[in-house]
Amino acid sequence: MIDPISLEVFRNRIAAVASEMGDVLRRTAHSPNIKERADCSVAIFDPAGEMVAQAEHIPVHLGSMPASVSAVIERFNPVPGLQYAVNDPFAGGTHLNDLTLVRPVFVRSALIGWVANRAHHADVGGEAPGSMPTFATRLVQEGHVVSPMAAVRDGSWLEEFHEPFLRATRTPRERAGDLAAQLGANELGALRLTEVAGDDVSGYLDLARALLDYGERRMRSALANLNEGTFAFEDWIEWGEVDLAIRVAVTVGDGELVADFTGTDSQIKGNLNAVEAVTRSCLYYAVRVATDPTIPANGGCYRPLRLTAPPGSLVNAIDGVAVAAGNVETSQRIADVLLGALAGAAPERVPAASQGTMNNVLIGNERFAYYETLGGGQGGRPTKAGQSGIHTGMTNTANTPVESLHQHYPFRVTRYTLRRDSGGEGRFRGGEGLEREIEFLEECELSLIGERRRHQPWGLSGGGPGACGEDWLLRPGASPERLPAKTTLTVSPGTRLLVRTPGGGGYGRS
Repeated sequence: MIDPISLEVFRNRIAAVASEMGDVLRRTAHSPNIKERADCSVAIFDPAGEMVAQAEHIPVHLGSMPASVSAVIERFNPVPGLQYAVNDPFAGGTHLNDLTLVRPVFVRSALIGWVANRAHHADVGGEAPGSMPTFATRLVQEGHVVSPMAAVRDGSWLEEFHEPFLRATRTPRERAGDLAAQLGANELGALRLTEVAGDDVSGYLDLARALLDYGERRMRSALANLNEGTFAFEDWIEWGEVDLAIRVAVTVGDGELVADFTGTDSQIKGNLNAVEAVTRSCLYYAVRVATDPTIPANGGCYRPLRLTAPPGSLVNAIDGVAVAAGNVETSQRIADVLLGALAGAAPERVPAASQGTMNNVLIGNERFAYYETLGGGQGGRPTKAGQSGIHTGMTNTANTPVESLHQHYPFRVTRYTLRRDSGGEGRFRGGEGLEREIEFLEECELSLIGERRRHQPWGLSGGGPGACGEDWLLRPGASPERLPAKTTLTVSPGTRLLVRTPGGGGYGRS
């Protein structure tokens, strides 16, 4: 038995290691996407690949990162001094921009665990700057694929990984800088983990197992406090003029929870397909919202959760289809339907729908690549209004400061404000979306991937829906042009883009 004080000290110490890894990754990265927006995540695993601790980073990264570690464990016997890379969504990844670097950690000859970090690289090749072309139907159109492979030996990049990765991208210097940051974060994590373990390897492993078991007990206890039964919900993804259904039935009982997505539409010839690891991330996130966020975020607390995701569906894509938007947009809708169902099991905890999109904006040409997701309205909550102009759901990134945009990219921000009256009405109003307008200073290729342009974020318990998002192109001397939710096009100097993000749904009757 591990006494509670020792376990709590260990829990905080191991979480501090993950937090410091994240700080190193951000502070040493080259791209604004990682340095400013914090589009990255880190976690620590036991020898079998079960997550022991994570930093408070991005839900869609953290819930799926165990799949990357498992993919490495399945293919390689860990060797001291080696690190492994993967971004293949069908072999442990999520979408190609998210490269995961995985490092085994040894004390003398004993494997005590793994450290891993994931970073969104702003460009990894493919048929459009930013590597998320809206017209893609196959994975290979979206960029360079890294199936699990050795990438680093004794602190130096292996040529078979590093050179092809840099050749594929439009921005090799920036990619090299971000890769170096990922390498340094893992090296720091490994050093700190060996310091935590010290000479007592068996004692460290006992504490790690005890922490995982504690997470499981806490989650089972929290699930036992939910309303028992089966709760169903459905919502839609917007694919051109077609609505694609995502359906779930959540069953709660006996300290366990099952999420069954049977009835969800099949995968499509487009990039809105999500791999199973993304759907699992959404399940972990939604259950934490509906239960108790103080439960340690580790693999143990996810043991009581079961997922049924039919292969070949939007929530478990197969066969190498395009998946870039599945990670950033379909994930948001999966989270929405899970929370909609869980509102029946935990009516005192689940909020109305938040904006339900990441409002992806990608701009670039052959010399630069910019990527950002824009915040919007949070759904009204059971006890207070939703927050305005923030990232919600499966993302937890920050805003890129206007000063940084002007320094790094050939465009300028001409308008940036809250979108007034976009939140849904209710006893507790939904948060407001954003309005951001940028003016292009040179010819670029623009890609937009957004959602909730047709279906409003829903209110809850009688609250009203939030406003839909809008995207406008403003050409000099021409009338404003409403853009599709998903589009890739060439823009000329002097043209402006206006993005108006959705508001959150309201909670309760006014």
